[in-house]
Amino acid sequence: MSQTIGLTKLAYSRVWHQISASAPHPTLSTQPNVTPPSLGRLASRIATILMGKHKPIWDPSTDCGDYVVVTNCAALHVTGRKMWQKTYYRHNTRPGSLRAVTMDVLMAKHGGAEILRKAVSGMLPKNRLRDKRLARLKAFESDAHPYKQNLLRFGGVQVGHQGWSEAVKAIREADSQRL
Repeated sequence: MSQTIGLTKLAYSRVWHQISASAPHPTLSTQPNVTPPSLGRLASRIATILMGKHKPIWDPSTDCGDYVVVTNCAALHVTGRKMWQKTYYRHNTRPGSLRAVTMDVLMAKHGGAEILRKAVSGMLPKNRLRDKRLARLKAFESDAHPYKQNLLRFGGVQVGHQGWSEAVKAIREADSQRL
């Protein structure tokens, strides 16, 4: 029995999540297992994980979110004509310095990771925790990334990949037989 009343340090531990921007997702895609998730659906799920809203200890004033590694950002999926019509603005507070760039130009110049970062940034609350939360988003243009050892695994299978739920069931069954 725990001698601690309330939240423990284990509740605030951070987990690494891996999401592929090009692979079809069973719940985020509009056509499950056919098309990859669109930019907005992907960004809203990432923002939820970064804030920690998927945890039972979520509190808006504490930073209890997890890390998110997004791969294959070069193949971001957007619907309609957003790739050519969506405009990003920036301004340096000087008169006449408003600059506008479309999504396809921004993707060619900085890659899909920057577009995803801007979408997630717009979905996070505008407070002092925003930059810390956004720093836990690691976006990459391809499958290669340096955080492979940090990702959660069950029975050697990475969470979210094919067969990970069967590995969890096998581990739980072995534990129940052991006890």
